Amino acid sequence: MEKLDFKMADKAFYSGKVGRIDRLMLPPMLFLMVDGSGDPNLAPSYGQAVAALYGLSYALKFAAKALGNDHTVAPLEGLWWADDRRDFVDGRRDRWRWTMMIRQPDGITDAMLDAARLRMLAKTDKDPQAATTPDMVRAVRLETFAEGDCLQILHIGSYADEAPVIAGLHQQIATSGLRPTGKHHEIYLNDPRKVPQDKLKTILRQPVVA
Repeated sequence: MEKLDFKMADKAFYSGKVGRIDRLMLPPMLFLMVDGSGDPNLAPSYGQAVAALYGLSYALKFAAKALGNDHTVAPLEGLWWADDRRDFVDGRRDRWRWTMMIRQPDGITDAMLDAARLRMLAKTDKDPQAATTPDMVRAVRLETFAEGDCLQILHIGSYADEAPVIAGLHQQIATSGLRPTGKHHEIYLNDPRKVPQDKLKTILRQPVVA
């Protein structure tokens, strides 16, 4: 059975070079998504959201594999914004809003998600030490996300050091006669629990319009 790996099948979407800004046209893609707000380093809901996404993503992987369609669980991604843009630019993280998400293969359906959700809820309801909550598991949705025309760059290093790279990305957008649209998008290519901060790899992406 051939295993689908998005990072190989769509390599340009998940790679780059430090200092080089790439322009891509992103097709519609299917994601598990869940919304939240607050500082990701402090808000319990952020960790609960990530745990719910991974738990359901692995459940869907096993369900798809049973049907003869295996895939590698995709990297965690996040859309980030604030109601007042200055709160995001100035790093007032307690006012940030986010949508965390994990890409899914096209064959995943709402019925498959509902079945996976019921199985996960059965375990979460009985485990007071669970990494997520029943409400968070219920909040996860399956949605097609069409981002379209985007500029992106690879950042290597701490998440806290992204600001100058993001500023450079927006400067390139302006000098190219484009305008940013949509939400700031990040793709986390490795696990911060296992990789030193100076080795973290993150795709920073911004959708644009002419």
